[in-house]
Amino acid sequence: MIATTEPNARRLAFGVVLGQAAVTLIVALSSWLIAGRGAALSALLGGGISTAASLVMAALSFGGSAGANAQRALRAFYVGEAVKVALVVLLFVVVLKVMTVAPLAMLAAYVATFFVYWVALANALRARGMPRTRGTRTPRNPLS
Repeated sequence: MIATTEPNARRLAFGVVLGQAAVTLIVALSSWLIAGRGAALSALLGGGISTAASLVMAALSFGGSAGANAQRALRAFYVGEAVKVALVVLLFVVVLKVMTVAPLAMLAAYVATFFVYWVALANALRARGMPRTRGTRTPRNPLS
């Protein structure tokens, strides 16, 4: 677990949302150039679903008195994550029932927004001096 101050964590969370919105626009523009207007709209919907859900989670996790103590902070993160998952499912169901979409463009944009999260997480870990887990070995006991 990464211990960090609330203003830095809040800034990181909302920065991820902003990054997801930017990636959504890039994927939508690429989709438009490759496959046309329908694909661009589908990409905007897919990326928008992820971005909106992340925004709601960040707002619930860092809003109000969420950081008053450790128990409230943990509860706020659990509630935020549960609402995020429910919102993603609800929005995908609504979009898929109401609209005709280009599934590949929509899924590509949705998945692309996850890379923003992983890049932000990797950068936060590196900034805190956390070691990479990939390729590291446990030290051998010289006495054995």
